[in-house]
Amino acid sequence: MAYAAVRGGRRAIQEANRLLDYYRLKGGSVPIEVRQIRDQMRLAVDQVMGEGSLYDPDLAALALKQAEGDTLEAAFLLRAFRSTVPRNQYSLAVDTSRMRVIRRISAAFKDVPGGQFLGPTRDYTQRLLRFELMEETEERAREFLKKYVEGDEWKELEAQGPLDFPKMIDWLRAKGLLENPDAAEGQREPGPIDDITRRSISFPASRSMRMQALARGETGALLAFAYSVARGYGAIHPTLGELRVGYVPVLVPHPLHSGEVITIGEVLVTEAEVVARMRERTDQLEAKFSLGYGLCFGHNEIKAIAMAALDRAMVSENPQAPAEDEEFVLYHIDGIESSGFVAHWKLPHYVDFQAEMIRVRSIQRQRGPRA
Repeated sequence: MAYAAVRGGRRAIQEANRLLDYYRLKGGSVPIEVRQIRDQMRLAVDQVMGEGSLYDPDLAALALKQAEGDTLEAAFLLRAFRSTVPRNQYSLAVDTSRMRVIRRISAAFKDVPGGQFLGPTRDYTQRLLRFELMEETEERAREFLKKYVEGDEWKELEAQGPLDFPKMIDWLRAKGLLENPDAAEGQREPGPIDDITRRSISFPASRSMRMQALARGETGALLAFAYSVARGYGAIHPTLGELRVGYVPVLVPHPLHSGEVITIGEVLVTEAEVVARMRERTDQLEAKFSLGYGLCFGHNEIKAIAMAALDRAMVSENPQAPAEDEEFVLYHIDGIESSGFVAHWKLPHYVDFQAEMIRVRSIQRQRGPRA
């Protein structure tokens, strides 16, 4: 593609940047604090951390403030910062059986072992605007927190301690109802060879590469592809075996003592496991369910479920739909790359367009006037 350099535009660019701050502040309201964004816009913060592929709630909140709420721009800012940070170690694979659960449900089983734990969710409420939030004050917020923490429900929850639930997928596997393909690659510890931030993704992609690309993918893009599978543009119709939201420990090898593993903290993640039967495999003698898996930073249930559905769809033996094509999906779900390419259309394309106009006019002259 051909571009044309624009001269004499430095002052215009500087003023355009100043206008961003003007439009952000011109309403005269008190500047929103990064802490407020982190605490009260937690789902947006979690989405930005996932798509920016950096777990740092404070920086994600700062990026949202700077981007005026544009999650794609905020994720872009976070990923750009991430590229400047030194990478000291690779953490070990997360063991989600050790998750400190704040929410756990199953759509496949009514009486799931350990029970359904709804946790923080809007799934069972009507989507009605709460106009009282327009008059919310700091005093009212403190009063609510005081009453809630002093309530019987909170005391009962605290008495239970950390919640630990059995994994439903383990139960299915123990009953012989779940496929158990060769999991050697999935059990290998991740490392530089599979790090898509250090080497370009290649096809067929390793499972580690595929899961990284999905975890970094833009939530809306994953949702669109997964929805297409459910609407018939694919060979599966998944059922949510289990959805978990909670905190998992981050483990790394000790930098000085070989063989010793240490915990350096914990991160909030959302995990989804879906089960499905592939239509193309229904003629097999042994009928079993297949598994799709999704896990992402923060509390982002739609992304984790969509990720799990696509994980299963992309292993189709005979891809017939876009969502089953691994290369098509993984090349188009990255919100940073796709938004960057679309945004580049705003750059000067004068040379390109002039060439196209000359070509169109030449064809018109050759064909002569229309009758």
